[in-house]
Amino acid sequence: MTIRDLEPKLIWEQFDDITRVPRPSKKEEKIIAWLVEFAKKHNIEYQTDATGNVVMRKAATPGYESRPAVILQSHMDMVCEKNSNVEFDFENDPITTVIRDGWVYADGTTLGADCGIGMAAALAVLLDETLEHPAIEALFTVDEETGLTGAFGLGEGMLTGKYLVNLDSEDEGELFIGCAGGVDTVARVNYESEEVPEGYTFVRLEIGDLLGGHSGDDIDKGRANSNKLMVRFLYNAIDKFQVALAEFDGGNLRNAIPREAYAIVGVPSAEVEDFEERYLEFGQMMMEEFKHTEPRMRFAVTDAPKPAKVMSNDDLCYLLLALVGLPNGVLSMSFAMPGLVETSSNLASVKFNTEENEIVVTTSQRSSVESAKLYAAQTIESVFYLAGFDVEHSDGYPGWAPNPESKLLAETVQCYRDLFAAEPKVRAIHAGLECGLFLEKYPHLEMVSFGPTLRGVHSPDERLEIATVDKFWKLLVELLKRIA
Repeated sequence: MTIRDLEPKLIWEQFDDITRVPRPSKKEEKIIAWLVEFAKKHNIEYQTDATGNVVMRKAATPGYESRPAVILQSHMDMVCEKNSNVEFDFENDPITTVIRDGWVYADGTTLGADCGIGMAAALAVLLDETLEHPAIEALFTVDEETGLTGAFGLGEGMLTGKYLVNLDSEDEGELFIGCAGGVDTVARVNYESEEVPEGYTFVRLEIGDLLGGHSGDDIDKGRANSNKLMVRFLYNAIDKFQVALAEFDGGNLRNAIPREAYAIVGVPSAEVEDFEERYLEFGQMMMEEFKHTEPRMRFAVTDAPKPAKVMSNDDLCYLLLALVGLPNGVLSMSFAMPGLVETSSNLASVKFNTEENEIVVTTSQRSSVESAKLYAAQTIESVFYLAGFDVEHSDGYPGWAPNPESKLLAETVQCYRDLFAAEPKVRAIHAGLECGLFLEKYPHLEMVSFGPTLRGVHSPDERLEIATVDKFWKLLVELLKRIA
């Protein structure tokens, strides 16, 4: 069986087609061209803007002409993460899908169901002539994952609808009416290098097989951060050994909890055996500490060749002080919506450029309270400034304030009750959605977000629960029929 054999067939066929088109964030040229060709092939009216966003339009069915248009919104880019032992070119290779135990996975990479399944649902609505609905505007935005560039740059006149259904949620049975805002912080510093001390042996320390996940939606799940673990060991090691650091690399994406890290470290040759033992003992201690949340955590140490240079001891101390001191994880919980993370930070990546003697550290802060988001960024900034880094913040993006009185929400809740004889959970999400930016441009919009169940997003463990896609589709179809 392939995913094209699954039901509802129309949505799964569109999703299968989407998985075959490379679509990394900021490199969406191929998926944009594919969407335009899709519109031309099916005689669908479409419009693009200078940013790369695509809107497709479908006229209302008879009897629905007087109802306000509905916007079906999804983003076309995907997070590109793979296991270290997998050879894969995200700019050219199609995703390989695998069906296992009621879920659809990719083979060692992210699946791209975030937000490919939302795209597929919107395309299926455009194709299905049996549906009853008002005028439809299907909006596909670029670069949601790394900067919300599409939502920021949405062209004038692209949307006319009153209601917007965001198709970028990950928990069937939950309706989202709010989200966190965010801001990214990038810190840079140039370090002094020194000659490798005489009589030193170098090893490669590795941390891997962490669960990682979405830096918003999974930040409260108690998962380990590979960068924090590595620096935690090094911080303790400098008190016991004359450590020389040649390289440190961990994490890749600002919106993913880092799963892997490595460091090239030297110590006096007479102490290398003791050093390796202490590292593996530290690994055992971390496995015990995170035994409830990190079942596959792996620590390894192997021989490494002698590097050309090492970092000066003073700069190493400043680096470790900064990375140990950085806030990471949940910073506060919401009192307005119990159980919701209000503010968080993610130490996303640490990168060494040994040719330029430069270190680049990226963090991502989120909050549903704008002032708390800015203060979280300031705490990160202050730690870096104390360690001599240069700091830049992104423009950030606003949160989406919940509107529990929305007519669209009430209609969606009633549809869910009638279809499934169950009460949906109405909540906000700590992850970032584009809805806050749409609301800035179109203040009249009423919005709701829902989708099928996804797990492990932004990691190679990403998977889509097959049974929930049918419920997602039925809810969307019924809501379009009822929207007044």
